[in-house]
Amino acid sequence: MIRPTRLILIRHGEVAEPYHRVFGGRIDMELSARGHQQAALLAKYLRHQPLDAIYASPMRRAQDTLAPLVSLCSQPPVTWPELREVDFGDWTGLSWEQVHARYGQDAFRWLELLEAGAIPKGETGAACRARLAPCLQRLVKMHPGHTVAVVCHGGVIRVLLALALDLPLPKTAAFEIDYASITRLEYHVHRTELTLLNFAPWRELA
Repeated sequence: MIRPTRLILIRHGEVAEPYHRVFGGRIDMELSARGHQQAALLAKYLRHQPLDAIYASPMRRAQDTLAPLVSLCSQPPVTWPELREVDFGDWTGLSWEQVHARYGQDAFRWLELLEAGAIPKGETGAACRARLAPCLQRLVKMHPGHTVAVVCHGGVIRVLLALALDLPLPKTAAFEIDYASITRLEYHVHRTELTLLNFAPWRELA
């Protein structure tokens, strides 16, 4: 039996409080104390899951989440710039309420607006797919039958899910992607399965 290729998509831990309910995007923010605890519990949970490779965003919050995971893999982690978070353009650093006040937009519709290219000076859905589709293809091609962790961001995970499951990006609004959560994709010969969604060890195993 051919083993599936497993991609373990990991969102970074909780960020510092000033960035809660804020479109952080390309701001290189740090984790909160709770975020570091979440990352440690994530590593503890994954210690029984052999990892053949780890890839990560270069952004600080992802690298801080990665740190306790490094010992779980015999290979050094690889940083890919393409895994950085979505660029929210003029929304960067604004709270959800500020986006509504300044732009008259419902921040909860950000995926629809991203797809439509309606975030001023921000990335479009097409641009996100263009930079992340090659990453997804490389991961699957380079690691057949292996288990690979990808430490990145909520927006990035949604784009990867949309690509892997052939979904319109706004449909991924139906998926919750919590801090320090695990979402797992399995690539079989003729199908791709979503076998775990938004599992947060710090919450589920408390």
